[in-house]
Amino acid sequence: MAGGIGSRFWPMSRQQHPKQFLDVLGTGKSLLQETYNRFKGLIPEENIFIVTNKTYENLVRKQLPEINSDRVLLEPSRRNTAPCIAYACHKIRMINPEARVIVAPSDHLILNTEVFLDKVSSGFSFVEKNRALLTLGIKPGRPDTGYGYIQFVPQSEGETDFRRVKTFTEKPNLELAKSFLASGEFLWNSGIFIAKVKDFIGAFSEHLPEVNNLFSDGEASYFTDGESDFIEKAYAQCTNISIDYGVMEKASNVYVLPSDFGWSDLGTWGSLYENFNKDSNENAIIGRNVMIQDASGCIVNVPKDKLVVIQGLKDFIVVESDGILLICKMEDEQEIRQLVTNVKVEKGEEYV
Repeated sequence: MAGGIGSRFWPMSRQQHPKQFLDVLGTGKSLLQETYNRFKGLIPEENIFIVTNKTYENLVRKQLPEINSDRVLLEPSRRNTAPCIAYACHKIRMINPEARVIVAPSDHLILNTEVFLDKVSSGFSFVEKNRALLTLGIKPGRPDTGYGYIQFVPQSEGETDFRRVKTFTEKPNLELAKSFLASGEFLWNSGIFIAKVKDFIGAFSEHLPEVNNLFSDGEASYFTDGESDFIEKAYAQCTNISIDYGVMEKASNVYVLPSDFGWSDLGTWGSLYENFNKDSNENAIIGRNVMIQDASGCIVNVPKDKLVVIQGLKDFIVVESDGILLICKMEDEQEIRQLVTNVKVEKGEEYV
């Protein structure tokens, strides 16, 4: 899934060039390229599909020139994760009705690829033998309020690592997040899902029939010249809903596999800060000409040749990109999305 805007990563992530197409980690590859290369270790390249907004078609083709054109699914508008997954599953079923499918965001950090692919392989084996919707849950390291949480049924002696899911909770407050951590029964929701394609479609048919029917009706158009016109009409009628809210929270056959492979959704500057090398004062600095004095706990990301002098700040985000400067308290990073909305209203679309 590569169609999001990543507004909490503003001003680096902008509507015309969002974070999945950026090299935010300084590896020389974008997050999309890193994700694609990671999956090539387990899945044949011809079996990898990219779902993105049609605005980003050229970006995808430029960054992944090797991908077949019929493996790039173009959404005419943003309708959250459920429609894009339904669209992809119906196309995949036409190729192989027995396929096993993994759904993954294109803009997440995974530090230990070997462990990740081992978990994915185990997940594929599990869903092959069971009519299950499986998600990878991340063992939480702190009471983070920016993540969704999954509560699982406690494991009985002799059971496998796969746990039945009890509840989903989206971005709790701090006190609730602390209680989740203390209970030992909660995992972070990675947004990575595995199931047989027929089980994904079966779940859509049961819990989101209106979405499922829209994309089922288009199967005669898929892989033809009429696909684009059909998808334009389908998305105009399609509800805006996430896979979590529309399917996972309602289905009775959802399982979670506890995992620890160095994951972050890189949803905020704070999450990037957590995964960057820091100086002796716990500052994470991206930029060659940054001078810092009496400052600590900051993340600074500025153009490599920009001279920036910072004095006296503690726990701040300082980012400049394309002539836009953001200075924000780290503790207020969840407000960046609202700041972007304010900028759009007061200064215009060109700044977001």
